[in-house]
Amino acid sequence: MGEQKLSLEQRSKLAVTGVSQVVRFEEELVVLDTGLGTLHIHGRELKLQDLSLEGSRAAVEGQISALTAFHKRAKLFRVDLYS
Repeated sequence: MGEQKLSLEQRSKLAVTGVSQVVRFEEELVVLDTGLGTLHIHGRELKLQDLSLEGSRAAVEGQISALTAFHKRAKLFRVDLYS
């Protein structure tokens, strides 16, 4: 099982490690595949600022409103961020 780290600044900059693939990218939803499962990043005006699959990292900027993690063993973790 891989290691994953999330770092969120001011609800507008998210850095993620352990990224193996970008599954979906839209202005309101970014879906990343990680060693631990799938991470859904919800928000508005989302932009993929940094992506290095070799380095297993990604950075997303925009108005981040929620993070949902789907663990490979069917566990769900969701964090809603309100302003």
